[in-house]
Amino acid sequence: MPASLPPGLPIIPDGPDDGDNGHSHAPFPMSEPDFEAAVSDALDRIPPELAQTMNNVAIFIEDDYTPQPGEDPDTVLLGLYEGVPLTERDSWWDAGSLPDRITIYRQPILDICESREDVIEEVTITVVHEIAHHFGISDDRLHELGWG
Repeated sequence: MPASLPPGLPIIPDGPDDGDNGHSHAPFPMSEPDFEAAVSDALDRIPPELAQTMNNVAIFIEDDYTPQPGEDPDTVLLGLYEGVPLTERDSWWDAGSLPDRITIYRQPILDICESREDVIEEVTITVVHEIAHHFGISDDRLHELGWG
């Protein structure tokens, strides 16, 4: 991944959808509480032995990602991991460190889904993808494993 992009799952849209390709659809309508429930369900799917090894991580939901200066303004993220992966922490890391942050972006997920089941599936994939970054797994390796 280019150094100018943050870790996460960048998606660069092909361009405006003119509706002629048969793939155009309105975002799936899902309330914020229902989306939060889908994220909670995705977190519940994480095996307990894996969840117990996560250390100092907070999960947030935001409507959309705002590209940072220097990023492609059309960058769309479904999720973002910000923090120090477990594989890079040293003995001093716990001394006053803020929690790692995983953010799930609601609108981009709803934009690519057509049903509640699609939303739950996409949220699960995104949550697993971002948690993998917490464990030090790169985007390249996640793509190799089918979680890209």
